[in-house]
Amino acid sequence: MLGRWQPWHKGHTELFKKALKLSGQVCIMFRDVAGVDAGVEGQSDNPFEFEEVKNRIIKSLKLEGFENEKEFIVIKVPNITDISFGRGVGYTFTEHDLGEEIHKISATKIRMKMREKEELD
Repeated sequence: MLGRWQPWHKGHTELFKKALKLSGQVCIMFRDVAGVDAGVEGQSDNPFEFEEVKNRIIKSLKLEGFENEKEFIVIKVPNITDISFGRGVGYTFTEHDLGEEIHKISATKIRMKMREKEELD
């Protein structure tokens, strides 16, 4: 799973569950977008640094019964904006339909609410 996770939320957790069911293991990759263009309009608001994101992910997934370094790992990667491949490389790209309710969850709206409550600068 590749993303900014700003912040990690229920939609991300549901996607994780689908990915884990598909492959039995998940590498959650944090795109290091600090100070750079993330490649899509609206992706310049990245208030959470890697360690905070990693800790939130681990805590959230632990509440769901998943163990860090057993079912998943969290790593920091450069600001990946494209994944290119040639022929049969041994992996696939899968888009999961998580349902309308989950797709409505917005990290942008979560950050706005956090700022309203003065939980975030």
